[in-house]
Amino acid sequence: MNKHPNLVYVFADQLRYSSCGYTGDKKAKTPHIDRLAAESVNLCNAVSGHPVCAPYRASLFTGKYTTSTGMVINEIRMNTDHRCLAHELNDGGYETAYIGKWHLYANEWGNHEDPKNSYIPAGPDRLGFDDFFAAYNFHHEYYRPHAYYHLNSPEKIFFDKYEPDGQTDLAIEHLKRLSQGDKPFALFLSLGTPHDPWVPENVPPEYLELFKDEDFSLPPNYLPENDPHADAWARLNEKERKALPEWMRVYYAMAANLDDNVGRLLQAMDDLGLRDDTIFVFTSDHGELFGAHGRRAKNIFYEEAVRVPFLVRWPGHTKPGSTCDVCLNTVDIMPTFLTMMGLPYPQDQVEGMDLSGSITGQGGKEPEGALMMGTGATADWEDGHEWRAFRDKQYTYATYLSDGQELLFDNKADPYQMHNLAGDPAYKDVLNRLRELMKQKMAQINDQFSTCSYYRDHWTRDRLILKTATLHTDWDLDNIK
Repeated sequence: MNKHPNLVYVFADQLRYSSCGYTGDKKAKTPHIDRLAAESVNLCNAVSGHPVCAPYRASLFTGKYTTSTGMVINEIRMNTDHRCLAHELNDGGYETAYIGKWHLYANEWGNHEDPKNSYIPAGPDRLGFDDFFAAYNFHHEYYRPHAYYHLNSPEKIFFDKYEPDGQTDLAIEHLKRLSQGDKPFALFLSLGTPHDPWVPENVPPEYLELFKDEDFSLPPNYLPENDPHADAWARLNEKERKALPEWMRVYYAMAANLDDNVGRLLQAMDDLGLRDDTIFVFTSDHGELFGAHGRRAKNIFYEEAVRVPFLVRWPGHTKPGSTCDVCLNTVDIMPTFLTMMGLPYPQDQVEGMDLSGSITGQGGKEPEGALMMGTGATADWEDGHEWRAFRDKQYTYATYLSDGQELLFDNKADPYQMHNLAGDPAYKDVLNRLRELMKQKMAQINDQFSTCSYYRDHWTRDRLILKTATLHTDWDLDNIK
């Protein structure tokens, strides 16, 4: 047995907490993930601190909030002057492997599949993943000619099958190799599904067939008009609104395929004798709204976007089938798992908390909640969509920069967040408490609640994040009510 445990970290793209069987969704066909939940601790209050692909990944690998990484929208390029998760793994004697979507390299809006955007060259841009790296920046079509990856050249290596199946094959192949080595290892598998486009051609037909008789209706909190704070990615036209039930059908089919691949990976680990010596994590980068609150996509503080599955299995260290209600945020992942693996983390840099004691049942200090943020349109330099939110074990408080609107939801009494309690005198103390906690956290990390264009003008050049970014100091957090 290795002195340090292995780590297998599997994360889906756009799989929300509420769309898994183990969380109560009767439509979901996720038996392997459900079985994993029975063998794991379920972090039921895990959230995506910035529910957009690139900002999430930047926080995952640095332990920093978006306002410290500068990865404020998609399709900008991460700078490399951070001490990242894989750097600590390397120094701790680990071999690393990364497979799948990266989404931290391109600096051009569109033109996703040009190798100058899709190929991440070896070196600092891989943020410490210096061993096996089979990745692409991003794309969302999962059959050839779109299903491919790069190794150490711009040449595309195409899958001859559905991309998540091929990526899982790669993961199993390298688990076999890694299991024969003398070093502990950390393997990250970033699967692109169930991200849109949700069209029948983007999922294997046998999975779509599983849902042919299912009735997919609009969510209880569906609104027929667009949220006025939504960006172009979150707005719906009439054609798209009519397509929502069929989009959901494909989404659930993609999730069923994802589940089968998780099952294959878990079986391979058992066959290789890796179960007892490996921390296995299954999660997602963010969720999806499907018309809830008048929105599609992510990039918002509502539960459908921020609440993600987060299962941790470590035999002998985590209690099977248990639930942990600690408010785990994306920035907490790096310090938590490095600690669980017996490795240090850069405490002078990391802005998250080590919550390993909560996961293993040993206790320890917990955060009072999770600061969540939106810093602009999903992939465009556009002001007017910025928000901050603070979520504890019961409530979500949120506010917009553009008009100062405040929202407060009791997530236990009102899980669909249909009743804004911000103006209710009975909840004044709750509102003030969460508002103050949010302001304190923002001040702690020097989050100025800036406009999106501020980052464009002061932090980037040609969509490249500058190595030395400057913050303005004239914003007064008392402007938040």
